[in-house]
Amino acid sequence: MITIPNFLFALLVSALCGSLYHLLRGGDGWRLFLYLALSALGFAAGQAFSVWRGWNLFAFGALDIGVGAIGSVIFLTFGEWLGKTKKESGV
Repeated sequence: MITIPNFLFALLVSALCGSLYHLLRGGDGWRLFLYLALSALGFAAGQAFSVWRGWNLFAFGALDIGVGAIGSVIFLTFGEWLGKTKKESGV
């Protein structure tokens, strides 16, 4: 069971991952919102995977920050790839 402080810390770490990804990749405000949402979903998926498999990469209390951050990066990369649109040529 996750406590409120752990949940808030997980949101903080996932927001940090999403913000750093936006800083590196760029984009507008909507892209930042997308990155923050994808990062939170990826962190939660990484946490669930860590609990399911029993893996601990960088545990901080009940949170596994390492696997959660890896999940965030995977979701961010996949989400950006899905969000790419083909630029139309001006011909």
